[in-house]
Amino acid sequence: MAFMSHREIKILASELHKQNITGLQWIGSDAWITDSSLADGEGHTVLLGSFGFTVPKAKIPGLEEHLRQLHPSQFPNSQFVKDFWEEVFDCSLNDTVNSQRWPCSGTESLQTVESPFTDVSELRFTNNVYKSVYAVAHALDLIIKCGGNEAPTSSRGCFDSKHTQPWQILQSLHRVNFTTVNGQRVYFDRNGDSPARYELVNLQITKRGIMEGETVGIYDATFPDDRQFIMNNISVVWAPVSECSKKCLPGTYKVLQKGKPICCHDCIPCPAGEITNLTSLQCFKCPPEHWSNNQRDSCISKPVEFLSYNEILGMVLALCSLLGILLTTIAALIFFTHKETPIVRANNSELSFLLLASLTLCFLCSLTFIGRPTEWSCMLRHTAFGMTFVLCISCVLGKTMVVLIAFRATRPGSNIMKWFGPAQQRLSVLAFTLLQVLICLLWLSISPPFPVMNFVLFEERIVLQCDLGSAIGFYAVLGYIGFLAVLCFVLAFLARKLPDNFNEAKFITFSMLIFTSVWITFIPAYVSSPGKLSDAVEIFAILASAYGVLFCIFLPKCWIILFRPEQNAKKHIM
Repeated sequence: MAFMSHREIKILASELHKQNITGLQWIGSDAWITDSSLADGEGHTVLLGSFGFTVPKAKIPGLEEHLRQLHPSQFPNSQFVKDFWEEVFDCSLNDTVNSQRWPCSGTESLQTVESPFTDVSELRFTNNVYKSVYAVAHALDLIIKCGGNEAPTSSRGCFDSKHTQPWQILQSLHRVNFTTVNGQRVYFDRNGDSPARYELVNLQITKRGIMEGETVGIYDATFPDDRQFIMNNISVVWAPVSECSKKCLPGTYKVLQKGKPICCHDCIPCPAGEITNLTSLQCFKCPPEHWSNNQRDSCISKPVEFLSYNEILGMVLALCSLLGILLTTIAALIFFTHKETPIVRANNSELSFLLLASLTLCFLCSLTFIGRPTEWSCMLRHTAFGMTFVLCISCVLGKTMVVLIAFRATRPGSNIMKWFGPAQQRLSVLAFTLLQVLICLLWLSISPPFPVMNFVLFEERIVLQCDLGSAIGFYAVLGYIGFLAVLCFVLAFLARKLPDNFNEAKFITFSMLIFTSVWITFIPAYVSSPGKLSDAVEIFAILASAYGVLFCIFLPKCWIILFRPEQNAKKHIM
């Protein structure tokens, strides 16, 4: 910080240049920061980028016109005017014999002359004189008009305007408040101070190729507190800085180079998930819901991932589910239109229609696994899956038991069929299903499934999935389905040697074999599948097992009904 005159700063700048001292940011006083002579002289470029506050410059209206109209005849006794005139026009105002200049003709004029005297473009402190004169004039005006209609009377009464004293003018200055022609407001606070107003000047190389002071900001105490210092749009030039390495950009952090000065460093990009900005020197982690962008300079929201209808996998699974519903409906229509035929009547049409209805529900419940998980969808998807599949297996189990009992009832003296008539078949299906409903209700009341955001599985994205709540409840539902499937498989296996014409037991055996194989392989695949793939695995298991039951039990019968009507006869069935 150099608080000195322009002459002293020139000497200092020259010595700094000789000593090759650079990289200093200078702050100067108004005595030299705007001095035009700094553009000349050797070594003054070391001051490039200096800053300083100074009185703002202003254009005084009419001053230049007034100065250009001046003439020595108006000031015959002024030695300054005489010397100035002779210097500018190189003539002599005295008609003495010893004069080395030609006598002035009297027609000389300052209208076309460019000189420091007529240059009013850089007036700074002169403007203070201009405002001071007007302030005193306004103070005198208040004294003269006191008591009249044009100005209020002071509490002490009016002063004698014909015999005004200096202290009276000083007192009147406290009430002065006016705006000059060039728009500057003039007033004094209770301490008698004028509000501070300065320009922030920066020494730059201008378009003219010389070093000059450029105003890059202003400070004005009359503005509100948060707007007193304002920078304009002019670029700031800073003093050259000695550095070994450039400043690290946002997104990188500084690593010092071993064996070198502290200003020597490498800029290393932040790791994934961490950022730096203009205010931080070290990388810091983004919040759990956010991730770093490619530039590593800001945190952005992580994308939320779930199995949706908008992606190919979700669309394929949804189409497979709808196709299963369509095929089940077609099978139901074929059975309904041929319900009086022997093959439909011999296969317990009531259980067959209930089984088709349960298969439709199985295909439908797979759709609950697609889309954004919510609290209701999470509870529905697992419980609906458990109950519909138990209903399906119960119907298959009922059909298997009917097959076994029907052939045992043909033995002499057997009355077993009265213990397993239509009413008992409905009751067994209802009992098996109600037990699964009870398991699901216990699961939902103790610890139901709920949606959860998984931040651990993938760092760069959030997996929105359904938490099972109670894993015991989930595996109890699966275990009960598996128990019924194994039981059905065993009973169907025992009935495998029944007559070939009545071969439903073989189809049930094969369907249960597919069913149990799918769900045995489901558990390890479900546990090892990350994110939304676990939902896709469960949907695949539901669809595969439902299609297995549909094709194995109903496809052969539909084939006979439609394409082998000769086999759909009582004689052939019996």
